[in-house]
Amino acid sequence: MEPDRQAYDRGQTIFSPDGRLYQVEYAREAVSRGSPSVGVRTAEGPVLAARRPLRSPLIEPESVAKIHEIDDHAAVAAAGHAADARRLVEVGREAATGHRIRYDEPIGTDALARAVADHVQEHTQTGGSRPYGTALLVAGTDGGLFEVDPGGTVAGWRAGAIGADAGEVRSVLAEGLEDEPGTLDRGIELALGALAREDSLEPEEVAVATPDAGEPATFSRLSSAEIDRFTPAS
Repeated sequence: MEPDRQAYDRGQTIFSPDGRLYQVEYAREAVSRGSPSVGVRTAEGPVLAARRPLRSPLIEPESVAKIHEIDDHAAVAAAGHAADARRLVEVGREAATGHRIRYDEPIGTDALARAVADHVQEHTQTGGSRPYGTALLVAGTDGGLFEVDPGGTVAGWRAGAIGADAGEVRSVLAEGLEDEPGTLDRGIELALGALAREDSLEPEEVAVATPDAGEPATFSRLSSAEIDRFTPAS
């Protein structure tokens, strides 16, 4: 049976006898080893926050991209393989641009998440490719917050987390999220508190993006000084 197990293990297009796709499960494991990202939906729009993996004090923090702009009104936070995330960001940008050209309006967050998820899902059933080893939290100024996982599944969240210790991070979010936060400031506090848990956070270790107050609203990133106001103390 060993050669059979290896076949199920190596081919993402082959189901195991118990209905599993091992390569997709390995891709999810890659996500669980990435630094965590968090999304919190508020009455003023969704907040995205992510820990940046700074492997050396010589690294320029801003060069470690964990949050990416898709369009003026949409952004994503990633966990897992950074190169895979970069490719999915391009897929999302192509979908957003195509929607604007075709319909002369911004793509909805739900439609954007599903367009990226459709591309991800194709790589779970196509020979000669592999699943993406990354997950995304897709947020929009329309209030949407969705997760796209390596299997191509889409789920909407009031508050979600991907990456290392995602279950524990979600538990912290659940404890502090009795109702939808009314302000972005409260959403930022919840997101950073969940990322920190029992640790301290330095502003340069975190990236945060929120909708601004413009018309139409667009996503903007907080500066280190702005993040410092919300960073939990040790």
